[in-house]
Amino acid sequence: MTLDLLLTHYNYWVVIFLMMVGFYILISRGNLIKKIVGLNVFQTSVFMLYISLGKITEGTPPILVDGYGDADVVYSNPLPHVLILTAIVVGIATTSVGLALAVRIKEAYGTLEEDEITGIEAGIEPAGEAGG
Repeated sequence: MTLDLLLTHYNYWVVIFLMMVGFYILISRGNLIKKIVGLNVFQTSVFMLYISLGKITEGTPPILVDGYGDADVVYSNPLPHVLILTAIVVGIATTSVGLALAVRIKEAYGTLEEDEITGIEAGIEPAGEAGG
C-alpha cells in the first residue's frame, strides 16, 4: 500500500528533489552564474509543483459540447496552467536581467566569485595577488 502510494505521487518526489538540488546549488556556490542556474532549477520545480496540483485525473478541457450540463463530466481548471505560462515568461525575463547584471559585474570587478567581489569592495587584496 505504501509503495503504491509513493509510486502514484512520483511527480511530487521529483519536485522535492529538484527543489533541494536548486537550493543546494544556490547556497553552496559562490559563482554568480551558478547561483542563477540554481534559481532556475528551483523555479522549474515550483512550476512542476503547480502543474501537478492543477492536473485532475480523467478531467476534460472546459469546452462545452453536446453533453453540456452532464453531471458525469469532470472538467479541468486551465487557470494553473495559464499562470505557469505567465510565470515562465517572467522567469525568463528575470534570468536575462540576472545574466546582464553578471556581465556588468564581470566587467567592473573582473570576477564572478562572490567572495572576491566582497573582498574588492572591502578593500582586501585577493589571496592570489598578495606578495610581490
